[in-house]
Amino acid sequence: MAQTSVCDHLIMTSELESGRWSVISERGCEESGLTHEDARRLVHRLGGEGRHGLCIISDEAARRIDASSPIDSETTAETPA
Repeated sequence: MAQTSVCDHLIMTSELESGRWSVISERGCEESGLTHEDARRLVHRLGGEGRHGLCIISDEAARRIDASSPIDSETTAETPA
């Protein structure tokens, strides 16, 4: 049983250290290809700058969000200046 716990810990650590994480905000994807630690630091920095809606997600999830999001220019084009 202890062996499984050690293996699970190593797999999780490996995933966190790989460059497969993205940071998103209310503006969209801020940066991709980060280690989880680098993503955490970016969230901290952007939060200090007043950015809202910050979240760390996988690069794969970030690509899905980008692919399914409506184009912002269509929304802003309808808004009077």
